[in-house]
Amino acid sequence: MVLGLVALLLFFASWLGEKKSNPEKLRPYESGIIPTGSARLRYPVPFFLVAIFFLIFDVEAAYIFSWAISYDSLGWAGWLQISFFIFVLLLGLLYIWKKGGLEWGPTSKKN
Repeated sequence: MVLGLVALLLFFASWLGEKKSNPEKLRPYESGIIPTGSARLRYPVPFFLVAIFFLIFDVEAAYIFSWAISYDSLGWAGWLQISFFIFVLLLGLLYIWKKGGLEWGPTSKKN
């Protein structure tokens, strides 16, 4: 069924799509500004670090939210587990902070 749907979509795309390529239509367009330079720019490493930190702490928030929902049924064992989890995350945040992972810009000092 999925293969049939894919084949149908490919058929309609080729049937309804443009038949001839026009050089003017093949040019990149960005808000009326003619692009200059290469589109393959290097992103600075801090962009990726911020993305990784966001993922780590976003997953942590999901765990803490699920723990908060079942707080009553977990008892002291659950409280100790989530306390240890938060402690380890705070240690990780402290490590990132000490290594300069949260500093960004020309004034940041990398160790």
